[in-house]
Amino acid sequence: MKILHTEASCGWGGQEIRILEESRGLIGRGHEVTVTCPAHARMAAEAVRFGVPVISLPIEFKTLAGFSALRSHLASHPVDLVNTHSSADSWLTGLACATLGNPPAIVRTRHISAPVSGNLFNRWLYRRAKAVVTTGESLRQRLLAALGLDPARVLSVPTGIDTERFAPADKTAAKIALGLDPAQRHLGIVATLRSWKGHLFLLDGFAQLKRPELHLLIVGEGPMRGPIEEKIAALGIGERVTLAGQRSDPEHWLQAMDVFCLPSYANEGVPQAILQAMLCGLPIVTTPVGAILDAVSDKNTALIVPPRDAVALAAAIARLLDDSALAARLSEAARRVASADFSRETMLDSMEGIFRQAMPP
Repeated sequence: MKILHTEASCGWGGQEIRILEESRGLIGRGHEVTVTCPAHARMAAEAVRFGVPVISLPIEFKTLAGFSALRSHLASHPVDLVNTHSSADSWLTGLACATLGNPPAIVRTRHISAPVSGNLFNRWLYRRAKAVVTTGESLRQRLLAALGLDPARVLSVPTGIDTERFAPADKTAAKIALGLDPAQRHLGIVATLRSWKGHLFLLDGFAQLKRPELHLLIVGEGPMRGPIEEKIAALGIGERVTLAGQRSDPEHWLQAMDVFCLPSYANEGVPQAILQAMLCGLPIVTTPVGAILDAVSDKNTALIVPPRDAVALAAAIARLLDDSALAARLSEAARRVASADFSRETMLDSMEGIFRQAMPP
């Protein structure tokens, strides 16, 4: 198959990583896959590292220039299928394909749980797609309710994770390799520094714990770095927090953690970081936001707390630190679930099948 992914986003997080990881996997299966995004998007630079061809087009916004550029590209470089991912590129693709004589099939992937208006324009756009993919079942149900789509054309395909890369390791050795104190315990989060990931609530909860032997690892980069640094200073916990920045080796940081926490309060699908932490055998504290509960369940594979509740966060973290038997039971169960249901190969099998079915006869 000849597949083109379009992505208007210039940010860097789970959505962009999934596109490139999925593209790399399908290239490995013999398909011709290309990604198009704005020239200044982080994805344009990262695509090289993933071995994915990238074409720069001005599709960041819904503009005439973006429409013309994308239509011209599709007319001169025909493909079997276009997989769109964000609002602007989905609209540009839908309109461009509507004006082509022999357009490619469209598959729309919806990665986040932000509400979608059920207006006539959105209904037209989503119904142009041969298939709509969501990254979690709860997102699928919301789209069906909002847009009245045919349930057979809307499918949930959670992001798949490399089960060999993300696996348990010797915790002491992992800490030493990263220059961390092996005598300390480490609470951690791996996430783009965005407001709705809940870092500020995690900092409040961490400060309440009053455990000098506990150190917080914040892995990731993003627009909230300034407010996070200010919060750390205001709480007087700078010596107990490491801002590790964006890392190409998140598995090593996860392997060094004793407890993983993702206190998101909006927009989530099934976060890749949750799945990675599950595969690394970590006890997890998180919230019932977006499609997170597609991956974990309270007291079975994680502890679930209300969003925006620093007190509940602190209590759940303390419970896992103090109850080693509970932490071990949850982490072992989480690893079994992630290995069975959220592997990279499972994702590739599903997407390959959806693309084949969506292609023109």
